[in-house]
Amino acid sequence: MDWREFAEQMALLARRLLAQDSTQATLDEIVSAAVELIDGCETAGILAVRKGRAVSLAVTDEMVETSDRMQGELGEGPCFDAARRVNGDRVFRIVDMAQPQPQWPTYAPAARKLGIGSMMGFLLYTDDEDFGALNCYSGRAGAFTPESETAGWLLASHAAVALASARTVDQLEHALETRHAIGEAMGILRERHRLSEDDAFAVLRRISQHHNIKLRDVAQSIRGETPDRPVRGETPGRR
Repeated sequence: MDWREFAEQMALLARRLLAQDSTQATLDEIVSAAVELIDGCETAGILAVRKGRAVSLAVTDEMVETSDRMQGELGEGPCFDAARRVNGDRVFRIVDMAQPQPQWPTYAPAARKLGIGSMMGFLLYTDDEDFGALNCYSGRAGAFTPESETAGWLLASHAAVALASARTVDQLEHALETRHAIGEAMGILRERHRLSEDDAFAVLRRISQHHNIKLRDVAQSIRGETPDRPVRGETPGRR
């Protein structure tokens, strides 16, 4: 591998990842980049474990999604373990899936039937968060070398930083949308029922607590009310 060329590709990838407009777009770009830039990688996916269940966050091929689903159903597999950090490992490389895999006695033969010859995976993590595991697949044994592993680790490092940035942007946008919705709902309540700002917010909070729904959802409901229709579950008034 020409590492100078690879470094240039990594620099371009970093810009591409940061240019994506959502977390999902970033995830999709990461798996595409894995196939494009890692020697031996024919298909790729990102697997996360949520409440003990395997979740395919992004895949380049239906086979990857099938592999993820099987690992979740069986409760074993290299990608599943990497996403859960079962052994504390952040990287795995299986040179030949046809060789005995005592850690995954049920998954390994099932993977061979799917046409998986070798696999490699990397935990996507920052100091604050784990995002799942980036997994690379090949139909032939011995497709992934130590150089492939190094390239994958570098790509995964870039990817984790980009995901952290994308997640932060999504959270900020969500917070701004929530703030805007609540502000509009308070304005409607103040105008409709002649409430003060504090009283309007108190109404929103009481509805939220009484019905056990999020404040933003209460605000969205009020924004959807017609001007002559009362707010559900609450009769506003001065306190």
